[in-house]
Order: sequence, then structure tokens, then C-alpha cells
Amino acid sequence: MDFLHNMDWVLPLRSDTATIVANAFTWLGYATFFLIALPLVYWFWDRAVAMRLVVLIAITAVINGWLKDLWQDPRPDLKYALDPRVGESYGRPSGHAQVAFAMWMWIAYELKRPWVWAAAIVIVAGVCMSRLYLGVHDLDDILTGVALGVAGMLIFIWMQTPVFAVIRNQPIVTHLALIIASGIVLHFIWPQGGTSDGIIGLLALLFGWFVGADMDRRLAPATPQLPGWIGRAIMAVGGIVVLFALQIGLKKATDALGLHSNAASYTVSAILGFYMTGLAPLAFRALKLVK
Repeated sequence: MDFLHNMDWVLPLRSDTATIVANAFTWLGYATFFLIALPLVYWFWDRAVAMRLVVLIAITAVINGWLKDLWQDPRPDLKYALDPRVGESYGRPSGHAQVAFAMWMWIAYELKRPWVWAAAIVIVAGVCMSRLYLGVHDLDDILTGVALGVAGMLIFIWMQTPVFAVIRNQPIVTHLALIIASGIVLHFIWPQGGTSDGIIGLLALLFGWFVGADMDRRLAPATPQLPGWIGRAIMAVGGIVVLFALQIGLKKATDALGLHSNAASYTVSAILGFYMTGLAPLAFRALKLVK
């Protein structure tokens, strides 16, 4: 079974060009990418699809974090690592592999077009290979992540059936209560005691996302009429720039006020989620970019 953990084969494959490509693919699994991609899906594609996608990603990330802390499987030796962003997190299962499979294959499932399936396979393979190439996961980590991604997607497809219609059709207050309850339950069942701050931050963002989406549906129940490509470019660039400016501004404000607690961080995450689905669409309508 050494081939599942041996990383020596990676070294001869490395080159400056290959490293650039690997870093490009691996960026698709980091928070910055999701902060850009998820609101764009909500703004420009379909609000219902975006809601399903963000829930799937959140569930996948929670499962990944829980299993990482349960198994506490070490990453490959640091002599192989070309990605310093992993910090002291554990290896198995690979979050990049698990989330990439769930996200991109779900998008392909939603669109049901051959070229989208092909693109999704290429992206998932690229993300998985990038983690091996960069020396931060071994084959065992990747295969476990992909297997969990497959299982998670299949379960999520089942959750879209009429069996779960009662839960899906509950009012917003029930969904928000479920998010809060999930955080409480995870706190008590998290391996080694104490939920990961990143996971609670994710749930806070999801909370804000649901609040904003509910407000958006109430203010604009009809499908938004999007502008032409120039208008969409203005919306995309402006909306994302404001998002990151808001993130930086809120962080500076909490620091200036001496609010360094986790609660302050969670509040910032919730506000960002609310901005993505509530404030930004409201601003687009106020500016006459969307009807």
C-alpha cells in the first residue's frame, strides 16, 4: 500500500510552468474562489441553483472538516510541499478533492450537457492532481476525498426528491434554526472537543446567505431580468470589489473596536453572506442594472 502514501514520484514532474498550472487549479478549492464564484452564480445564473449549490458545499465542507479532525491523518512530509496555505491541517480526506467533485459534478448534473460534464471532469481531475503535484496530499487523501464527494453528491440528489419536500419548503425561520442547531450539535460531537472556527464561520456565512436570499425573494419574487454583457461585467466587477472591500473594512472595524473574539469573526461572515444574496441584488436594482 506504499503507493498510496509515497510522494517521490511527484518530484520529477515539477517545472515552473507545471507549478503555475497546479496553483491555478488548486486556487479553485480555496475560500477566495468560493467568495467570488458563489455570488456570481446567484446573481447571473439561477437563485435556486445557487441555493442548492451553497448548501451542498457547506455540507461537504463540514463532513470534510469533521473527518479530518477525527482521523488526524498527517500530510506528506514538508519537503514535498509547495503550498504553504494548508497550515497545520490534516491530510485525509482532501477537502479540495471532496468539494471539487461535489461542486463541479453538481453543476454538470444541473445543466445536463455533455460538454459541461467533460469540463467538470477536467476541473476535478486538475484540482486533484494539483494537490498531489504541490505535495500537500498523498493518493490516499485524494481517493478518500473523491469517494466522499461521490457519496455526498448522491445523497444530495436523493435530498432533492419529494421525500424531503417538507423540509425544503419550510419557512426561512426553520432553515435558520436548523443552521444554528447544526452549529450547536457539531460543537458537542466534534472530534477532540470544540468545533473548528472555520466551520462555524462557514455556518455563519450560510446563515447570512439565507437571510439575504429570503429578503431578495420578497423584494423581487420574479426572475431578475439581467442586462447585456457590459452591464453584467459592471455588476460582476463592482459587486465582487465591494464584497472584498466590505470584508476588509469589517475586519479593520472589529480590530479597531478590540473585538478579536470568534463572535466578531462569525458576525463578519454572516454580513458577507447577507451582502451576497441580499444587499448586492438590492443595489443592482437600485442602480437599474437589474429589473
